[in-house]
Amino acid sequence: MTATTGTTSPRADMVRNRRLLLDAATEAFAEQGLDASMGDIAQRAGLAKGTVFRHFPTKEDLLSAIMLRLLDRLVGSAGQLLEADDAAAALEDFMADGVETLAADRAFCEVIGRPSLQQSEVRDAIADLCVAVEALTARAREQGAIRGDVTGTDIVLLLGGIHQTAAPLLEAQPQAWRRYLALALDALRTAQPSRLPEEPPGRPQVSVP
Repeated sequence: MTATTGTTSPRADMVRNRRLLLDAATEAFAEQGLDASMGDIAQRAGLAKGTVFRHFPTKEDLLSAIMLRLLDRLVGSAGQLLEADDAAAALEDFMADGVETLAADRAFCEVIGRPSLQQSEVRDAIADLCVAVEALTARAREQGAIRGDVTGTDIVLLLGGIHQTAAPLLEAQPQAWRRYLALALDALRTAQPSRLPEEPPGRPQVSVP
């Protein structure tokens, strides 16, 4: 039997340090936006600044990792809500969870259009989110709970749209996003919808100016 020691393996240390850095960076960007410095992130994580750059050579790499974490969380939320009997309530819960998550993150609007969103892993994760949310949306359409021409990609885009609409108010009114979510939900549920102009959107295409 091999004796157990109090030391950890280099691999375990790397995993731990990466988690600490992502936690610290998520907190720093949420509070300060993209002005948060790598030095501040290292200090919050209790690690040397060089450790940050070993894991994330650039700020864009760090932003990409944070976006992947956010997208994975939303995909997981959509998957769990698929088990709910009430498809309309499940879709509403998902949208509320998604917008609330974005509203708590000051950096989100600033990240849109950044090179970090062009990384293939992030683009693939956005596509996965659209697929997961389409499953939720399809159930709500089948139950007649929402208008029949709404797609999962519409819902994903609405999350960011609702957040950006409320963003100027959030410092004074942190829950202002709920007003605009309610307006969006009423539009989704309308009993006699007008025909939507334009075709349904494809997967979101993120471009860098």
